[in-house]
Amino acid sequence: MADYYETLGISKGASADEIKKAYRKLALKYHPDRNQGDKKAEEKFKDISIAYETLSNPEKRQQYDQFGHDAYTRQGGGGGGYDYQRAQDIFSQFFGGGGGGGFSFEDLFGGGRSRRDPNAPRRGDDLRYDLEIDFEDAMYGVEKTIDITKMEKCSECHGSGCAEGSGKKSCSRCGGSGSYTVSQGFFSVRQTCPACGGSGQVIEKPCRSCRGRGQVQVKRQRTIRIPAGVDTGSQLRDSGQGGGGINGGPAGDLYIFIHVRPSAVFERDGNNLYCEVPVSFAVAATGGAVEVPTISGKAKLNVPAGTQSGQILRLKGKGAPSLRRGMGRGDLHIRVIVETPVNLSKEQKALLEKLAETFTENNTPRHKEFVKRAGNFLRGE
Repeated sequence: MADYYETLGISKGASADEIKKAYRKLALKYHPDRNQGDKKAEEKFKDISIAYETLSNPEKRQQYDQFGHDAYTRQGGGGGGYDYQRAQDIFSQFFGGGGGGGFSFEDLFGGGRSRRDPNAPRRGDDLRYDLEIDFEDAMYGVEKTIDITKMEKCSECHGSGCAEGSGKKSCSRCGGSGSYTVSQGFFSVRQTCPACGGSGQVIEKPCRSCRGRGQVQVKRQRTIRIPAGVDTGSQLRDSGQGGGGINGGPAGDLYIFIHVRPSAVFERDGNNLYCEVPVSFAVAATGGAVEVPTISGKAKLNVPAGTQSGQILRLKGKGAPSLRRGMGRGDLHIRVIVETPVNLSKEQKALLEKLAETFTENNTPRHKEFVKRAGNFLRGE
């Protein structure tokens, strides 16, 4: 999700007037009625609208500046979609100044553009669900059952909004046209009728269950299959499981955003995993095999003689699985940590001291190189 300031092309210190000017310019440029059939323009129009709605409100702007998009995302819960109608309402309020009705692009500028039919089928909202899973679940895949709150067609009135035995009648305020003309200064503009919402019809007797909306809020459970290899930021789409459509339109989609809890053992970078493994001084010096953890169980790692602390050894194909078919797994990179023995007995100390006496410069080349580089400082010159 893009930064709201970047979406409007303004700086974070922009004034209220600068925010309004930026929105006005971009909203007119990307309004769907000027870019009919252009889905990218419609999505841009939605992004601009939600950015303006947030940054033009001082309280919302303060929360956004402090928390970013997390201020409006409920962790582990369902979120509502942001459809065209909401963006259009913001546009209408901006150019029409509110007043209970809405101005569309063609209301302001004319040009014979066809109005959107408010009675036409409309797709339901897309929903967002943020799901947190364990690192192991991300590696192996898992099924999760989640609860979603969304709007669906009212079962009592079958989406009509009308109580049983009643129906809709022509709106008396606009005469069934869905709009009327008002004068503002030198201009005459057509305003959406606030009584019928532009449909030209009003409900005689609203349904008791949905109060005339035609939709009710419901809770649904969905079982989601999380594939092996997902990472924080991965998105899954559950087609047709978003908000219910309006006027017989299709349902929206449900988008699951994955958040993976950190592992106590592994770090992840793409499909590669990293792990620190302590190795004894003796094994690091003489070489040997040690057991190391992998996501598919323990494995043997051959430590070459003379391995230094911090050196990285690789186990090919022991990393995270790829989400792309046929791409296999990444690698496991093991950072060797040479462990200096502690709590030595007198006998152990004596043995180590005796061993140290046998060392030559050939046994400690790094120390030899260090003395060469730092010689002046070590001699106090």
